[in-house]
Amino acid sequence: MKNTAIVVDNLTKIYKGASGDEIRAVDGISFEVEEAEVFGLLGPNGAGKTSTLEILEGLRVPTSGHAQVLGMEIGPNGVTDRARLTASIGVQLQESAYFEELSLVETLTLLGSFYPRSKDARELLATVNLLDKASSRYGQLSGGQARRFSIAAALVNDPKVLFLDEPTTGLDPQARRNLWELIEEIKCSQRVTVVLTTHYMEEAEILCDRVGIIDGGKVVALDAPRTLISSLGGSYAASVAATGIDTESVDAILQDCGVEGRINEDLAESERAVVHLDFVSPSPASVFKVLDRLAAFGAEISDLSVRNASLEDVFLTLTGKALRD
Repeated sequence: MKNTAIVVDNLTKIYKGASGDEIRAVDGISFEVEEAEVFGLLGPNGAGKTSTLEILEGLRVPTSGHAQVLGMEIGPNGVTDRARLTASIGVQLQESAYFEELSLVETLTLLGSFYPRSKDARELLATVNLLDKASSRYGQLSGGQARRFSIAAALVNDPKVLFLDEPTTGLDPQARRNLWELIEEIKCSQRVTVVLTTHYMEEAEILCDRVGIIDGGKVVALDAPRTLISSLGGSYAASVAATGIDTESVDAILQDCGVEGRINEDLAESERAVVHLDFVSPSPASVFKVLDRLAAFGAEISDLSVRNASLEDVFLTLTGKALRD
């Protein structure tokens, strides 16, 4: 039986806006994370992902509700044992700054001295494939190397839980995949519980054992990626742009074909209405059936794409908007 590393119970975080109004960044969310799993918080910018992580890291206090990390309580009054929490977790933030005049090995050695236990600096650099850069300074690293080093810095105290806040944002595709391999290796070899935030669908599907999809501060879905995708009732997703047809007719076509979708309408430069349709289909035959019905209505297809259904389609179905909206 697996043990629970993190418990989040009805957690809420409210900020005051510039005009004095309340901004409910985290709105009563609850979930659990098992030991040695990779758990992803998935959602658009402003959904509440980073605020949730900062509470679990002890950097912010919740307005209400509470959480436990490795048995340590976090609530509106703060962390019950901050020193033990700090010594037990590793944190990689979206933006990091290090000592400009120190080499990588010197930086890790210094950071390690702040904790009751630490890992060897050269061993950490080898783990993240940066041993050849041991004498280099942080400012001399490429974007992908800098992200890998920030993970090494987060592992310096040999943590039981590792928090990664959008670890691959801004990286090129190859650097992103290299970081995926590193995170998977850390999880498997060191038995570390990893909690990460991301808005990259493919990243979550590849890395995460389970994901919680957050929208507007609320958890709208929570399960393994493939389970959530299967819940859509289809394996294929299609996006269609058509002219010469109205949204009511498109909606009737979807109902007749037995598929659910999102329909938007706008005006092109010619002021001719363009209907944009996104839907999930159980089979290619259903996609072709929708296209045949559109053609029968006299619609002209101006754009079409068909692909495997993904977590983005789960989010689209649940919230009616794309993940990056």
